[in-house]
Parts: sequence; C-alpha cells; structure tokens
Amino acid sequence: MARYGEKAHEKVGEALHEMKQGKLKSGSGKKVTSRKQAVAIGLSEARKSGGKVPKPPADKH
Repeated sequence: MARYGEKAHEKVGEALHEMKQGKLKSGSGKKVTSRKQAVAIGLSEARKSGGKVPKPPADKH
C-alpha cells in the first residue's frame, strides 16, 4: 500500500520546482535552499489540502 497519496507527490514536486527557480519561501519569508526543507513544505501543504500523508513525527524533547 502506498504511503503517500497522489496529492502529496504533486505538492512536493511543485515545492521542489519552486525551490530550483528560487521562488520558494519558508514561513519566516527567507528563501529555501535545502532540498529537505522543500520536501517538508510540500508535505505540509499536502496535509493542509487533505492529501494522504502520514502524521509528522512527534517532537522528542
């Protein structure tokens, strides 16, 4: 069974494309240069739009 849905694939692809063009911004408004951060933003957007994405890992302090 697929772990991520089609919507997640689309959102992550869009985020990576924006990052490569230099248009992707983080929450603080800074330009995103990290591939990992771009993927995280794409997954977050997919979650918000109701895509099939596992919950983010719980913060372990």
